[in-house]
Amino acid sequence: MKLITCPFLIVGTSTFIGLNSVTDAFTLTHPLSQRQHSERTYKLQFSAEESASDDEVERLRQKAAKIRQELAILQGISVEEVEEEARREKDMKIATQKSMEDARATRKEELKNNDKKVRSNPMIYVPQSIEEQTRQASLAIERAFQDGITRQTVRLALAKEGYPITPAEDENGWPGGAKQMYREAGKPLTEALLREVRATATTIQTEDEKNSGKQTYPPIIKTQDIWDFDGSALITAEAAWGPSGDVQAMVFPNTDTKYLKDIREIDESLGKERLFLLVNPFWRNVESWGFNILAPNAKAKAQETIFDCEGGGFQETYVFSRFSARGEDCVAIKAYPHDWELFAYLEEYSYGGPIQTAIRLGTSREEPTSKLFTELLNSREEFKMNKTMRQLNKFN
Repeated sequence: MKLITCPFLIVGTSTFIGLNSVTDAFTLTHPLSQRQHSERTYKLQFSAEESASDDEVERLRQKAAKIRQELAILQGISVEEVEEEARREKDMKIATQKSMEDARATRKEELKNNDKKVRSNPMIYVPQSIEEQTRQASLAIERAFQDGITRQTVRLALAKEGYPITPAEDENGWPGGAKQMYREAGKPLTEALLREVRATATTIQTEDEKNSGKQTYPPIIKTQDIWDFDGSALITAEAAWGPSGDVQAMVFPNTDTKYLKDIREIDESLGKERLFLLVNPFWRNVESWGFNILAPNAKAKAQETIFDCEGGGFQETYVFSRFSARGEDCVAIKAYPHDWELFAYLEEYSYGGPIQTAIRLGTSREEPTSKLFTELLNSREEFKMNKTMRQLNKFN
């Protein structure tokens, strides 16, 4: 049998473009024709889906129109008014969302551009340990310093090293007087505080100090007693990166005119740019000086030296105050720049107990009084009974 030949195809071979039969050769679909077929199929499917999508959109529009009509009937207004109200609400949501996004972006940019160390925490709580109090006080001091307040008064809760901060003062008190208070509480508390505080006077900071890379290094603490029998001292924190970060604190000064002289001299030598603290001074305000026949001008000098001085007038930037109101142990905390936060302790028996737990009562712009605490306690259900009655009720 002769082979049938063709100019383009040799029939009977199975080696032509991988075909196994003549039938395969003549029934092979051209690649272009296959793509066109796929495109036509896709267009038909897309057209069907688009039609279905249009139907769904129309159905939702009709449903929305029906809801608007029902709302209009219920509210006694026209459909147009319902639609206008919906548009206003939508615009308001968009505006609110944009405002929130802008605020977040602004805050992010502020933090990014802030070359100062940001260590803020607006939540004020009652510290239970010396370490917690030190941290809370240092944050308040730094915030005030960043706002230009370089002369500050700090009043810490006195507690001995290794002991918790209790709801009330130690029943045994300080039999050794001011000397014991300074030795066992005032000195270690102030030294711990100065190790934590970072307050660089940027206006006098040199380039060498900026580039030292020692901003996170702890300072060197130096202590110099003023009057041993008063338990007073001057404690200095020498910054590792240079004098622009030095901080000084006078511990337990009282109304003796010597301290006014010392404060004035330190104020001048330290400079207005650097931080100077008065820690737990034995006065409340200028009236504490009263009349002294041996120092008739002491009150006026105190007003000038302390309360009217540049750099903030030694305003109180951190205060931890413990006292009793209606027989309850109470605490008032002032942490710059926040208002006074007021707490009272309640017995908690969940873990056997009783464990004294601080309950927040409220806030006050002015320094709180026992009368204010009493009013707040009387308004709270958990303090309707006094401490003694609560304890009797617990065990009956």
